[in-house]
Amino acid sequence: MPTVFIPSSLHRHTGQIKQLKMSAKTVREVVDQLDAQFPGLRERLCDGGRLKPGISVAIGSRISELGLLERVDAGDEVHFVSSVGGG
Repeated sequence: MPTVFIPSSLHRHTGQIKQLKMSAKTVREVVDQLDAQFPGLRERLCDGGRLKPGISVAIGSRISELGLLERVDAGDEVHFVSSVGGG
């Protein structure tokens, strides 16, 4: 089962849960299961059928190019990452 790490900005919406294991096969399934367990989380991560602008997903040590379509495997770590702005 992949381990999903919840961004610190969303901990208040998950009852301070920071990570959990899920039986998901894709990032979309991760988001679906997160939203089922913590209603409203999908709207904080997604805009329609894709990740919100400024949010990326890292699977292990690589940033996904496929967003919600990215496959996740049993031993993967899944991190939702917000863009950092500034200059």
